[in-house]
Amino acid sequence: MSTKSSQSAQSTTRKHTALPKAQILIEALPWLTRHNGKTVVIKFGGNAMIDEDLKAAFAQDVVFLRQAGLKPVVVHGGGPQISAALDRHGIVSEFKAGLRVTTEDAMDVVRMVLAGQVQRELVGLLNQHGPLAVGLTGEDAHTITATKHQPEIDGELVDIGRVGEITAIDTGAIEALLADGRIPVVSSIARSQDDGHVYNVNADTAAAALAAALGAETLMVLTDVEGLYEDWPNSDEVISRLTAKQLEKLLPELASGMVPKMKGCLHAVRNGVNTARVIDGRVQHSILLEIFTDEGIGTMVVPDAEGDA
Repeated sequence: MSTKSSQSAQSTTRKHTALPKAQILIEALPWLTRHNGKTVVIKFGGNAMIDEDLKAAFAQDVVFLRQAGLKPVVVHGGGPQISAALDRHGIVSEFKAGLRVTTEDAMDVVRMVLAGQVQRELVGLLNQHGPLAVGLTGEDAHTITATKHQPEIDGELVDIGRVGEITAIDTGAIEALLADGRIPVVSSIARSQDDGHVYNVNADTAAAALAAALGAETLMVLTDVEGLYEDWPNSDEVISRLTAKQLEKLLPELASGMVPKMKGCLHAVRNGVNTARVIDGRVQHSILLEIFTDEGIGTMVVPDAEGDA
């Protein structure tokens, strides 16, 4: 083959490999335009927190959002890590109404794991891409304030220890970080409104409250399922989109683990957030697939007026 024909073949190959990449970028353009400058709150949890490849992909996604002109805020819990640490300390993990029973001893472990382990690791992963991420807890700058939460089970209020119900959000510190081009990483621990203690706050609930207080464009909740199933366990058909009213009707039928997530989505869209999405954190780059492609994945909740329209 002559040098000229060889170069022509290489050029053709480059065109074939480059064109799909260009098409993907072009598909993302309207979404990039729509979300530019908007705040996106992402609740990091589930398998994505413990699988090394998924953690790395999550960090890449969040940094991509930041570099693409969005303002990501990450909120995390640490269920698997907390359970493992409690086991090491000989403290039994117990759940009621989908929430972790948190004794005084357990709260010390929760605080240590969330702020000292999970948050540090996530900040480190994000900062491999530049001096971007800053970690804080809900205690810092009065970001999250809570009072004691007692869930109702079978008609009775139940004491589940140092579990907090959010009473106030102060977004000042987060907004200052966003204005400085940083990525806030928030641990779901709250300061007490009334008794000088700290509280373990459900991370789904914390993310939803922060999204509403920040006037976020989108709340994204990573889970270990594909989305909200239409008729689980009889069917694995995922509901791709539903309104706040439709979700409210479904809530009593949901598995306890999904209740805080879907209640969070409902709270968000009823308090100024344009969309709330539950997406499968087991899929690498699920955040980018959800925000920047036409198909999207998972379940999207929208306010009633938009859905009715």
